[in-house]
Amino acid sequence: MPTYEYECLKCGHRFDAFQRISEDPLKKCPECKGRIRRCIGSGAGIIFKGQGFYETDYRSPDYHKAAKAESSDSSGSKKKDGKEKD
Repeated sequence: MPTYEYECLKCGHRFDAFQRISEDPLKKCPECKGRIRRCIGSGAGIIFKGQGFYETDYRSPDYHKAAKAESSDSSGSKKKDGKEKD
């Protein structure tokens, strides 16, 4: 259900209300029973899941191949203790 933000025109009280989209807007302030208006809300929070949300996720397939080849080349020239082979 969407969250709507309201503001009282009489006392200035601001509050949120969970309402269905099909419901009529509220009409009275819960504090002073004055007239209220629906404000433009900030919207919902966004949760990014999966690939494609980072700059590196948009790189070309050629870049990924070169990076993989480079990492396998550099890891093959070192011993397990991190020192280069002779």
